[in-house]
Parts: sequence; C-alpha cells; structure tokens
Amino acid sequence: MKKIEARANICLLLALVLLLGLGLYIARFVRDGGRWVAYAANRHLYNSQGSLAVGRVLDRDGDVLSWVEDGVRRYYNGSTVRKATLHAVGDPGGNIGTGALTAFANKLSGYNQITGAYHFMGAGNDLYLTLDARYNYIAYEALGGRKGAVGVYNYKTGELLCMVSSPSFDPLDPPAADQLEDPRYEGVYLNRFLSGTFVPGSVFKTITLTAALECIPDVTTRHWTCTGSTQVGGAPVTCPKVHGELDLTGALAHSCNGVFALLAAELGRETLTRYVDRSGLTSTYQVSGIRTAPSRISLENATGHELGWAGVGQHTDLVNPCALMVYMGAVANGGRAAVPQLVLKTVTPIGKAGLRLSPYLTRKTGELIQNDTAQRLSGIMAQAAVEAYGTNRFPNMDLCAKSGTAEVGGGLTPNAWFTGFLRNPDAPYAFVVLVEQGGGGAEVAGTVAARVLDAIVNGY
Repeated sequence: MKKIEARANICLLLALVLLLGLGLYIARFVRDGGRWVAYAANRHLYNSQGSLAVGRVLDRDGDVLSWVEDGVRRYYNGSTVRKATLHAVGDPGGNIGTGALTAFANKLSGYNQITGAYHFMGAGNDLYLTLDARYNYIAYEALGGRKGAVGVYNYKTGELLCMVSSPSFDPLDPPAADQLEDPRYEGVYLNRFLSGTFVPGSVFKTITLTAALECIPDVTTRHWTCTGSTQVGGAPVTCPKVHGELDLTGALAHSCNGVFALLAAELGRETLTRYVDRSGLTSTYQVSGIRTAPSRISLENATGHELGWAGVGQHTDLVNPCALMVYMGAVANGGRAAVPQLVLKTVTPIGKAGLRLSPYLTRKTGELIQNDTAQRLSGIMAQAAVEAYGTNRFPNMDLCAKSGTAEVGGGLTPNAWFTGFLRNPDAPYAFVVLVEQGGGGAEVAGTVAARVLDAIVNGY
C-alpha cells in the first residue's frame, strides 16, 4: 500500500511539473510567438537570400517604401528616398537592427495566435510607420552626405515624423565587404539617432541651466563678464571670443563656456549628476520596442576644472540624440513628454486593423524637469533663440532652441548640434540635428533643422 501511495505521489508530482511546463510554454507562446515565427531561418517567410518575403512597409501617408513581388523584396522607386529611409525600413540582408524588416518582422509576418502566419487572402501585413518619407528625404538632402542624424517628433503623441541617419546606402545596391573600409561607409549600419552617442558640446548647457534654475536662487539676477577665458578649478575654461557683460539669457544666447563652467562647478558633481539622470539622458527608451543607447556622463572622479568643462558639454560627455530630443519635448510639455514611437498601425490583408503584439499607445516619460522650471527654461531658450538665431530662418515658428559646437579632439572639426522645440499649438514638435565634424552648430546643424521644420510647419 505504501508503495502504491509513493508511486501515486510521484505521478502527481510529475503531472504538476508537466502542467507547470505547459503553462510556461503557453505564456511564452502568447508573448513570443510572433518573434519565433519571424526567425530568419523560417523559409516560409524568408527567401533564399535571407530577405523577409512577406509584408509591406508604408509611411504615414501610405507611400509604399518596401514590398514583395515574385518572392523578391522591392523598395521605393527613388534612390534618395531609399537612402533616407534605410535605417527605418531596413536592408534586405537584415543587417540594420532598427529597420522595420528586422525590428518589426513579427508584425509584417501577419502572424496571429489562431492561424499563425497564414491567411487565405495573402501573406503578411501592411506596417505603417509614423514617419513621413518626404521629411526624411529633405533631411537627408540637407545633411548633404555628411555623417549625422536628424529627428523630429510630436512630443504630445510620440509619433516620429522624421528619423534619418547618415551615412546610408541604397538597399538595392548595398556596399560590398571591402567597401565598408571606405570612410564614406563608416558606421553605415548604425542608426546614429537611436543607437549612437556623441560629444554634445553646448546643447548640454540646457541641463546645467536646469540645475542652476532650481539650485542657485539668485542665478537669474546675476551678471558676468566674459573676457574669453575664465578660471575654473584652477585652470582656464575658454570661449571662442570675448562676450563681455552677460546676464543668464545672454550667457545662453552667446553660449558662454565660462559662465556655464562656473555654474557647473558651483552646483558640484553630485547635483549635476542627479540632474543628468533625472533628465532621462542616461536612461534608455523603448521606441516601439527598439532600445535607444544611454548617454554616458561620468562625473564621479572629475576635478573642479573637468566638472566645469563637463557642464558645457565637453570632458567625457557623450549624448544620445534621441534622448536629448525627448528631454526637449519634456521641457516643451511641462515636464513630461511622450515616448517616441515608430509604428503607426498594422493592417491585415482584409483591411482591418491587425492584432498588435505591441499596440500603438501614447506612453509618457517620468518627470524629467519640474513644471515651473520647464516654463522658465522655455522662456529663456525662446529669447536666446531670437537673439542668437533670428526668426527669418524659422518662419511661423515659436522656436526654443540651443546650438552646440562640440570639440572632438584629434585636430578634427567639431560636431555641430541644433536642438529644441516649437511651442506652436498646432505644431508640438521637438527636434535634434547632429552633423558629425560639421563645424558651427547654429550655422550648419541649424540650417538642416530650418529646412526640415519649414517643410513640416509650412509645407515647403
């Protein structure tokens, strides 16, 4: 009897283990089934060249950017558009991880938990991106073959309207292996907007200014005299030219390194680090499931002089363009912004909204800046933008912006940055432009931003 009882207990235990395993499998099947189906070795979905052979990728206006014809992956009829949207659409070989053909293969496959990846009306779904191919085209042309990134998004809804990374290539004519050693293709498979980090230069001063507004009570009433060189931590912090008498707005408009280095030193390592972390720069965002690269700002062992340079966006500062754009969106939106999204909708072959494993929902960041501080910073940035950049290049735009000219060392030309947001009620957009080794931020990156924003706001 005891033997029977023991064997019954063993059988019961095995049954429980079986049920537990089955439950775990079902949970993973529900969560990961689409990813399993979209595995590149699945020859029902991928052709012999390894290209996804189902599904169409479209922009927000319905322009078809990639489709399948006779089992072959096709692309938009226009080489510049193909290059401008490469890092959003993807290449046939699946080498660009942020491209829809790789990142959203499960959505394109047409997979659902009832019929799998098969449908009686045809294979694959239509995936609509939030991007407008025309804006990408304009941004890519404005970069003019230079390395860099451009991003524009709606900080209320999260929709990315423009996302360009350069260098790029025509997916119908990818570079051969030996061509990748050519400097023109350096980092060509990297999406610089989502996955890169770069020396920020003076665009980082918006973070230092945020901390100063909250932690230095009299900062808005102070005045400084810039002689072109300021002693910070026992060594000079230099400016490109003598700025003379400055208040806080003037210091931002003229991008005075001396003033912001002094503010950073006064704030101290712990305070500045706290505000960097709070800004979201060192976090990662899930852009429709694609993880952004975290910025890297390390002040732990910085001397007083190094801390001064870090406060102006130099030292060892490295910033991700997407995270900086989101911070600008939070400033514009009173402290919190929408998390960027790339997927607008998925449509099945019968024309109805498809089952979304990651549905498009507006998600908000945490509080990246206090509401009252955001209002004060917006006002200073708006006034500084008028003084520094004028209004002629940005017609019909209530512009708040900051440029940056970031020294990268090695005798190389500085990185050019331009970032900010619009306060127009009908144009709630934040933006970032990076031109690697481009030179002056306001002149070079600002010109790129002006062309893209003009197209978005004014339809040009």
